[in-house]
Amino acid sequence: MLSRTKTKAVVGLDIEAGSIAATEVTSNGSGAVTGFGITPLEAGIFREGEVADADALGQALKVLFSQHKLSKSVRIGVANQRVAVRTLQLPAIESKAELETAIRFQAQDHIPMPLEQAVLDWQVVARGGADAERRMDVVAVAARRDMLAGVVDAADAAGLRPVGIDVSAFGMIRAFAGSPQPVAEPGVAGTDEPPVAPAKLYCNMGDVTNLAVARGLACLFTRVSPFGVEGIAQKLAERRQLTLEHAREWLVHVGLAQPVESIEGERETVIAAREVLADGVARLADELRLSLDFYAAQEGSVMVEGALACGPGTRVPGLVDAIQAELGLAFEVARPRGLSHLDEDSAARLTLSYGLALEQ
Repeated sequence: MLSRTKTKAVVGLDIEAGSIAATEVTSNGSGAVTGFGITPLEAGIFREGEVADADALGQALKVLFSQHKLSKSVRIGVANQRVAVRTLQLPAIESKAELETAIRFQAQDHIPMPLEQAVLDWQVVARGGADAERRMDVVAVAARRDMLAGVVDAADAAGLRPVGIDVSAFGMIRAFAGSPQPVAEPGVAGTDEPPVAPAKLYCNMGDVTNLAVARGLACLFTRVSPFGVEGIAQKLAERRQLTLEHAREWLVHVGLAQPVESIEGERETVIAAREVLADGVARLADELRLSLDFYAAQEGSVMVEGALACGPGTRVPGLVDAIQAELGLAFEVARPRGLSHLDEDSAARLTLSYGLALEQ
């Protein structure tokens, strides 16, 4: 969003309430992972996608980068409800200055925050229409300046050099897109233009639920729900007087795939874990359904065909299958090819940071 500086190695940085994930990638076009690190984060430092204690976060980052000897050049992901992404439809405008003026004018009606308090960035993702009605689709991104300041302050405290702040959902899409592919232009009836390519749903299940609808590398819609697997673990921890770390382990151990009677462990905790998971699935499915309905109601929305699930939540057995059954939408659980040499838990947690580190 803020810069497109190129360096020899960039570290994608994905911060969640319970941990920090960092992946170093060389920027020579190969997308080769040259380093990575994951470290726990104490409660209260980072909440609902925002920095609560920049000094403490900076210290945690400093230790992580020192231990794993990672590049200090970082691209930081943001994923919270103070970031807005909207697709705007505009007539074709060739002048960059005129286009920026038109985007800012229209964004006032579509971005749910005062633009004078936000950083606004945009990208043209499609062009089409007959000569008399040429048009373009523009993805506009706005983020609150004060929210971004907390991220930058933490990076400064750790001695890091931000080369960009990016929407985490964009990194998620890049992580699975491989080499950039041209975006299909909108089809127009009665012309030789190609038909509209279908879109795909991407869903990262972490401490928050990060959802995006994309066509190729173009993100058409994204939304962040503050509820995620961390909320499910928190509920179990409170119910059974567990630490959050133990609650997370119980969720993976119990899952939703096996009959409760066949699962070893303390009976009350096994039953409680299964119950909070069932409640969590219902809530996650509702959040995804609302997001898809909101996207479908937007002008120019593209049909969604297929869904991809990633992130730590996919390590809970049966969780994705249960959400799939609730939504009636087929999900594929995936890991980026660039992380295929890592164990499943690490690859799941590093997915967003890997995508953030890739060339834009």
